Formats: sequence, C-alpha cells, structure tokens
Amino acid sequence: MSGHSKWAQIKRQKGAADAARSRVFSRFARLLTVESKKAGGSVTVPALAAVIARAKAANMPKENIERAVAKGISKDSGDLEQILYEAYGPGGIAILVEALTDNKNRTTQEIKHLLSQHGVALASPGAASWAFTKGSGLYTPNEPLFELSGADEEGLSSLLTALDDHEDVQQVFTNARGYESTQE
Repeated sequence: MSGHSKWAQIKRQKGAADAARSRVFSRFARLLTVESKKAGGSVTVPALAAVIARAKAANMPKENIERAVAKGISKDSGDLEQILYEAYGPGGIAILVEALTDNKNRTTQEIKHLLSQHGVALASPGAASWAFTKGSGLYTPNEPLFELSGADEEGLSSLLTALDDHEDVQQVFTNARGYESTQE
C-alpha cells in the first residue's frame, strides 16, 4: 500500500504546524525586542506588558520571551524600526501594513514589488490611514466595512496571503468585511 504511511502524514502535518508557529514566534520576538528597547527592559511598561501577554496567548515559550526582552536591552541589538505602509487594494479596499525591519529601504522595495505583483500600488502616507482609528496597537475601520465581489475577494485574499508570508510584516489591516485584521 504505497503512499499510505500514517507517519508520513503526521510528519507533513506537524511540519506545516511547526512552520506556522515558527513564523508567529519570530514575529513576536522581533516585536518584543523593539518594545523592550523602548521600555528599557522594564516589563511593567504597558506596551511591553501587552506584547508579552499577546505572545503568551499565542503559546510562545517563556524562555523565548525572556530572550527577546533581553535582546532589546543588549548593546548588540539591531536597529529595528516600525513602518506603516498604506495602499488601496481590489475594489477600493484600504490596506494598512505594519512592518518591523532593520533595513527600511529593502523592506519598502519588497513591499512595493509584492503589491505591484497583485496590481496594487503603494499609497502616500495618510492616503488610507484616515479610514482607520488606532487603539491599543490595532487599527479599526472608521467607515462601514465593504463587501467584495468574487474576483475582488479572490484578489484581496491572495494579496493578504502574500503579505502574511513576508518576514518583516507584523500585521495587515483592511476595511473589507471578513478581512479586518490578519496576523498573530
């Protein structure tokens, strides 16, 4: 019975689950490093405490959290900066992309390229952010959420998947119904 190995199936499923967890943990580690640097390593600062709580909710191991916090206050921590990219997607949907990077120019070009592959252009700062309100680190849409047609929904879904797969992207926000926030 070729191809019916139970272990092979378990191994594939476990590999996919482990890869997804790894992506989430690495994003949290980068975010923890930046927040730790801002807070000077004090875990009582609300922004850092909130990120730690979100990491714990995602089942990130305590050792990984402590390592990321320690890296933020160490001398050899990289200069990570947070960037907000704005765009309008299929059907006129506003898209905000939060990224965390050590090289702003590289990430900007990669995001531009990724958006152009899906027929979307990067917008100037403020062009799409007016449609959102920022609260507790998350953006919520101000306007009623848009419903998308079949082709636009398919295009938006593939764009959001591509953005989620990018290593520097932390979160993606849209004002499309069912796609309000992705990541973590």
